[in-house]
Amino acid sequence: MGYNELIPGLPEEVARECLIRVGFDQLPAVRRISRQWKAEVESPAYNRLRKAEGLARPALALVQARRELAEAGPAADKQSSAGGVPGNSYRMVLLDPAEGRWTPLPEVGGASGSLPLFCQVAAVDGGVEGRKRLVVVGGWDPETWAPTDSVLVYDFLTGAWRRGAAMPGPRRSFFACAAVGGKVFVAGGHDEEKNALRSALAYDPDADAWAALPDMAEERDAPRGLCVDGKFLVVGGYPTPAQGRFVGSAEWFDPATSTWSAVQEGFVDDGAFPRTCSAAPEAGDRMYMLRDGHLVARHGAISSAPAAWRPVAPVPEDARTAAAVSVIPDGRVVVIGSDCHGGDQTVYTLREEAGKPASWARAPAPPEFSGHVQAACLLEI
Repeated sequence: MGYNELIPGLPEEVARECLIRVGFDQLPAVRRISRQWKAEVESPAYNRLRKAEGLARPALALVQARRELAEAGPAADKQSSAGGVPGNSYRMVLLDPAEGRWTPLPEVGGASGSLPLFCQVAAVDGGVEGRKRLVVVGGWDPETWAPTDSVLVYDFLTGAWRRGAAMPGPRRSFFACAAVGGKVFVAGGHDEEKNALRSALAYDPDADAWAALPDMAEERDAPRGLCVDGKFLVVGGYPTPAQGRFVGSAEWFDPATSTWSAVQEGFVDDGAFPRTCSAAPEAGDRMYMLRDGHLVARHGAISSAPAAWRPVAPVPEDARTAAAVSVIPDGRVVVIGSDCHGGDQTVYTLREEAGKPASWARAPAPPEFSGHVQAACLLEI
């Protein structure tokens, strides 16, 4: 029995097959077993093997209210759909939409134990081992409702949260946010004086450092940020004088050239709140959003000419007050919503198949996971 064997008595390839089947929630414990196991699960080959064996699967990271503390129902914010009330406590939850499995992540530190209200979340890979992390940016202090510049990073290998470098510049709220190429991009929003912003930033979790980006062409308060075709797409929002009258234009930042595109008018309808715009980072330029109770789709998101949105399917009545829409790379679309503001969250998954009408599969959330979802992102674990 060799001292350096991964699992004593087993051939190395068999031992490795066992280790790649460890659940993500057991990785922190596995790392503590031995130096060999720690090196194995932190190696780039570990993630490659999991993918090759079909063990890596998409999941949704949800910033969700603890249901027992949210019985009063959400108060309308300035968009009347972002949810959240004084005293609400938010936690991070993972949802496997295929199996309907819900898993709470460890709590963050601090007196309240809550994630910030109206924070944004993005999933990034990075480092030589390609380790998966969740980055929570900004939001409001859950006790005082004051805007924060906080950054919280959850590492799936350590199973713990850490504080990242604070977001520089004015303390912004309701900004666009998305992960692109291992970094988290932020743009727009408004400052503490309610002035809409054009400025943009990028956070590198490996270096724990922020970098300023060129300004957008337009002020955009409450825009939607997405990763589409390797670019940071910023949709909608409104300038300071408009005060809630959303524009339908968009612009995108190309990290390869460090430049913004020209503004594309008519990307969505003027007046549309772009909260439900969603795209799959690995599915080219396919996008979805909710409009008038229907799921609609478009191709050609990153292009010089507007593309038409096509209707896909009506959204079930008990999910039309949608909190989150996510696109799974295999073509499924997940909608999490309720029948009214403050209602219990319900999960629906839609699959489009050639020659067949689109159909929804319903997966009700267990009572302890039925609280309001204020932010979400897609990741593969």
